[in-house]
Amino acid sequence: MTDSANALPAAASGTFRLGGDLTVNRLGFGTMQLTGKGVWGWPDDREAPVAVLRRAVELGVNLIDTADAYGPFVTDAFIREALHPYADDLVIATKVGFTRQGPNEWIPVGRPEYLRQQTELNLRNLGVDRIDLLQLHRIDPKVPLEDQLGELKALQDEGKVRHIGLSEVSVDEVKAAREIAEIVSVQNLFNLTNRKSSALLEYAEAEGIGFIPWFPLATGKLSGEGSPLAELAARHGSTPSQLALAWLLRKSPVLLPIPGTSSVAHLEENVAGASIELTDEEFAELDALS
Repeated sequence: MTDSANALPAAASGTFRLGGDLTVNRLGFGTMQLTGKGVWGWPDDREAPVAVLRRAVELGVNLIDTADAYGPFVTDAFIREALHPYADDLVIATKVGFTRQGPNEWIPVGRPEYLRQQTELNLRNLGVDRIDLLQLHRIDPKVPLEDQLGELKALQDEGKVRHIGLSEVSVDEVKAAREIAEIVSVQNLFNLTNRKSSALLEYAEAEGIGFIPWFPLATGKLSGEGSPLAELAARHGSTPSQLALAWLLRKSPVLLPIPGTSSVAHLEENVAGASIELTDEEFAELDALS
């Protein structure tokens, strides 16, 4: 491990350049777990999220992922309280395109006027003049893609958005979107136990597009007592989740995991996983699991 990685553990994950001009440590932080139950409202403890965010940055995390729909706007408020004024190298990625009707309820709305409204609210609530990375949370099947991406492109042309990304998409959808606007990232479910987006990962790697896997540390039954993952973790003196993170970081240089938590201790455990170096044999052993 380098001296910088010792000082800033997240730096051990390596770096990636989003859009060719935003360099981030590949291990980021996802904020969805900082809200109340069902990703709705405020959590019971409103001091813990602020402490977690500040500690994440202290550990070298400089990619933070949020969304207008988290709360709604609860995570934006915590980010601003904890980290504003923002460090020059801090990249805040957010998302628009989901409406919320209550706990665990999500309905995509891709009307251009709604996407613009939510982007403007993100700017205000985060306290920024430009959003580093604005991702379409879901493609709304009821609205033409050119209208949805066209509005985000218009916001980009106005200087309110630096880069555009997509969430939960197929390779064909990314290709269609790239006919309308430059796409620098995709965010799909991907982890050791769920690799349904493997084709998208291969495409992203070939095209130099960042792939932000959500729910990155899921291990499911693979981490049960006596399982290969649990045995390998024991040999490493690590946790199954740390190995799942190490596997992601080794799997592809475009993967940018954003494990989230509301606990400082859990955050520190996750970040420590960035320093785990897998041998070729260990990686192959993990890669063979499903």
